[in-house]
Amino acid sequence: MKVLLAGFEPFGGETMNPAWEAIQRLPKEILGAQLFKIQIPVSGQRALEKIYQMMKEEHPEIVIAIGQAGGRYGVTPERVALNIDDYGIPDNEGNQPVDATIFADGAPAYFSNLPVKDMVQAIRDAGYPASLSNSAGTYVCNHVMFGILYYLEKEFPDTGGGFIHVPYAACQVVQKSNTPSMSLLDIASAIEAAVRAAILQKKKSL
Repeated sequence: MKVLLAGFEPFGGETMNPAWEAIQRLPKEILGAQLFKIQIPVSGQRALEKIYQMMKEEHPEIVIAIGQAGGRYGVTPERVALNIDDYGIPDNEGNQPVDATIFADGAPAYFSNLPVKDMVQAIRDAGYPASLSNSAGTYVCNHVMFGILYYLEKEFPDTGGGFIHVPYAACQVVQKSNTPSMSLLDIASAIEAAVRAAILQKKKSL
């Protein structure tokens, strides 16, 4: 089994992104499943192109993108992605679409087909804060999640896909007052627990 994990580069004036930093700290395999780790740009179109290319090359059974959601108190698997780009700030290429459709032939929204509630529980059982999120926003993270699920519907119907948001790393909030964070090692362990839950569910369906 193959699992593709995609983590974003820094954005919004930050010098690091805990999503990618945490992914790099994960082992090469979880429950016998091989992990493929890629960094993606904070550009909806280019990030999705990179993920899609890896999906075509490696045909992973599970695809999970991971991004930073500064201000959240724990790790939050996402339930749904909307077919809309409405960026509050420009992406790293200066793009800032407003009320733009991501795919004209896509559904208004797609739900993750990963066991998101099991993933939340697995993270909590591992000792880390987690909750289910019903909004991936309308920024690049939502664009990527929607795009992954769009491609699953069109070309990879047997593949599991979704998105996980993580909070700031502790080192990012030194100059931010009263801002929640987690250590990078804890974020990595939480992601590993979530991926483990997704792999277990996928193995049952094979």
